[in-house]
Amino acid sequence: MLSLDIFGFKALWSPFFFLLLVAVLIGYFLLTVTYRNRFKHSEPLTRKEAIIFTITILLLYIVKGSPLDLMGHITFYAHMTQMAILYLVIPPLLIVGIPQWVWRTVLSKPVIKRVFNFLTMPLIALILFNGVFSIYHIPDVFDVIKVDMWLHAIYTSLIFILAICMWWPLVNTLEEYQTLSGLKKVGYIFADGILLTPACALIIFADTPMYATFSDPRAWMQALELCVSPSMLATLDLSGPEMFNSMSLLHDQQLGGVLMKIIQEIVYGYVLAQIFFSWYRKEQRDSEKVDKEALNQSNPQFVK
Repeated sequence: MLSLDIFGFKALWSPFFFLLLVAVLIGYFLLTVTYRNRFKHSEPLTRKEAIIFTITILLLYIVKGSPLDLMGHITFYAHMTQMAILYLVIPPLLIVGIPQWVWRTVLSKPVIKRVFNFLTMPLIALILFNGVFSIYHIPDVFDVIKVDMWLHAIYTSLIFILAICMWWPLVNTLEEYQTLSGLKKVGYIFADGILLTPACALIIFADTPMYATFSDPRAWMQALELCVSPSMLATLDLSGPEMFNSMSLLHDQQLGGVLMKIIQEIVYGYVLAQIFFSWYRKEQRDSEKVDKEALNQSNPQFVK
């Protein structure tokens, strides 16, 4: 098998994307620390927020700037790993890593607030994210988007925005944006998992390779041009993804669907556990408060 090193440093490590993310990280700390006092109602940046946002940027680089991005254009399983991390792991971390006062400042703009409130309505968010994600993996749609740089950038950015909207009702901590109670969040997670299952099942149980951009050498080379310059590809004698992967095309495709589903179950399971225990602790606190108030009313002398 060939090594990815043949594509060169630029294709492997995306230095310009790395510099862009470094600029974003610097901007984040300038906004939330250095120039925070210029904003009304701003609050000090917490260590948790700083660590989570930094991890988010690191993950974003790993997914879209490291050799994993190049592998995502060569093998389907790497592509689905990218998708799982990009849409199921990074958005909730991004929401939590951005301070509340920054979210309030951005969402205070009337137009942004109206659009955002609509897109983050639980039912709308579920349908839009899972619908757009599933449409993307219809073979005819996928193969068209995968070979066009602008279509690919626009569509994947749209899915990312809708992923943020989908995660918002679950993980945002702004009191005025709490649209789901504890039990409703549990139902929301289960519904999300169910809606994502058909796309994964279609990929896992297909008996033939479905995507030309991972099976047809010509379409595969066109897709590869999204991260490798055509001039570089012209110097290489490549016949298809089998030169970099010992698995058959079908097994590569099936592994991609399985990895997507496994990562989804791990992430959703973790979030579900967090939601359940948070709801349980809240119920316990409320119960203790009610008991204490009842005791205070009936026997005030026993209450300190």
